[in-house]
Amino acid sequence: MNEPAPLNGPAPRLTGPAPQPPTEVPPGESSSVMDRRTLLQGAGVVAAAGLVAACGSTSQTSPDGGSTAGVGLVAVADVPVGGGVVIEEPPVVITQPSQGQFKAFTAICPHQGCLVSKVDDAEIVCPCHGSTFSIEDGAVIQGPAEVGLAPESISVQDGSVTLA
Repeated sequence: MNEPAPLNGPAPRLTGPAPQPPTEVPPGESSSVMDRRTLLQGAGVVAAAGLVAACGSTSQTSPDGGSTAGVGLVAVADVPVGGGVVIEEPPVVITQPSQGQFKAFTAICPHQGCLVSKVDDAEIVCPCHGSTFSIEDGAVIQGPAEVGLAPESISVQDGSVTLA
């Protein structure tokens, strides 16, 4: 029997970086590997969309896209003098600082977008971080919010408060 001839000298050493898998995907095929740039771009798009949503306008539309202008929000009798009522949809706070004087503000806290929860002791209260706002003009009474609640246009007709 013939035995293989022994190698002369030591085995060859591999030098240089380890081989890398191909980075290009042949045409017509897809890759399940996501590179860092694609991941970061996707994260940036998601973050930007969230920021736009948080800074959105206070347009008066319903969830199905219809207008909420003219929709009765609350009966005048249900808004206490020196207090107010929080309405979740559309998110608005109706206050009555003095008899017959009605005001409205967005119910979305400008600090981090939480829905304010109640009107207590002539202050609109955000439950998330404790910001409070004036029922007179929506101004910040206590932070961390740095800006007040945006005013909403309303009208009082036939014993009901409606968005104008």
